[in-house]
Amino acid sequence: MNIPVKEAIGLTIALSTPYEKAVGQVTEALKAEGFGVLTEIDVQATLKKKLDADFRRYVILGACNPSLAHRALTASLDIGLLLPCNVIVYEEGAGSVVSLVDPLSMLGMADAAGLDEVAGEARTRLERVRDALSKG
Repeated sequence: MNIPVKEAIGLTIALSTPYEKAVGQVTEALKAEGFGVLTEIDVQATLKKKLDADFRRYVILGACNPSLAHRALTASLDIGLLLPCNVIVYEEGAGSVVSLVDPLSMLGMADAAGLDEVAGEARTRLERVRDALSKG
């Protein structure tokens, strides 16, 4: 059973799905909403290599919807500081947790005409990603 988790700075859901499978499901759900994964940071491996520290399996995916990114950058070149949309997946017991950044929270820091519309559309798409995962 997939249980929604309290939203904080992101759109978060707990899944009964094992970590590796969840990462694949997230990537596919993002793709269905027009997002590609530009970057993938394996936090566990990075912390082990750099600090010799043990950490749970945890990945940061840098997701981008080219059309939305273009519209946002056209409105404000500085918005590139807030791109791409980060999505995290981490292991939690036998399952996993997925959290997608809330574009309205992120773009709320910027003050440029047209950004609210882009952020709203991005949030709607990311909510559909979260909802697709909850059905998965």
